[in-house]
Amino acid sequence: MTTAVATARDVPLVVGGRTFASRLMVGTGKYRDNETMVRAIEASGAEVVTVAVRRVDLDRTKAEGILHHLDPRKQFLLANTAGCYTAEEAIRYARLAREAGFNDFIKLEVIGDQETLLPDVQGLLEATRVLVAEGFKVMAYTNEDLVTALRLEALGAVAVMPLASPIGSGLGLLSPFHVRTIKRRLSVPVIVDAGVGTASDACVTMEQGVDGILMNTALAAARDPVAMAHAMRLAVEAGRGAFLAGRMPRREVAVPSSPAEGMLD
Repeated sequence: MTTAVATARDVPLVVGGRTFASRLMVGTGKYRDNETMVRAIEASGAEVVTVAVRRVDLDRTKAEGILHHLDPRKQFLLANTAGCYTAEEAIRYARLAREAGFNDFIKLEVIGDQETLLPDVQGLLEATRVLVAEGFKVMAYTNEDLVTALRLEALGAVAVMPLASPIGSGLGLLSPFHVRTIKRRLSVPVIVDAGVGTASDACVTMEQGVDGILMNTALAAARDPVAMAHAMRLAVEAGRGAFLAGRMPRREVAVPSSPAEGMLD
């Protein structure tokens, strides 16, 4: 850690009463094999690892299953309702995750469109209302709409997770202004989820002041997932450090970096 970053005096990330040192969260899907997945997670330094309840075998004893290779003592396993298209379906899979031994945290997804995988806002709000009432700590995946984010917070979500761009697109942060606005207006953590494609995307996203990033495809679909995971770790740290340091003002005119005084005639 450089002196500049140390001087910025960052605070830990706290979500739903739990403290995390890393601001990078990662998923477990799409890897070519479980060994690569484990090595990439380790290289990322991530503490929070998401698991799609609908798409994995919940039997931890099967060596070919994802859960067999994840250690709850090392990683905080976050159940995910990925692939659910109705509130009822998402609620059912959240309950299943808790019955299977997961914690009370749930990354809530309710998808509204199969082509773009954009959220179903009405279903998301309804599922959040029900799950919060049942004691779940909901981390809600949503679009970059401020009004929806405010409503999710009001319903009791412990984190709001606006997308950078559509899931798996790798297009990076398309609406920095909207994401910054959500972060400025909310009290709960704002963790950008979906669309980050490479390290520069992660850095730019963290420079907006958000509390963290969750990614999966950017690592799993990279030519070298382990190397990309390490790059993303550094990018998240760099972006956070730059935000805390405070960037220089943007100007439309040149300003010399050297003083004019003392120049020879």
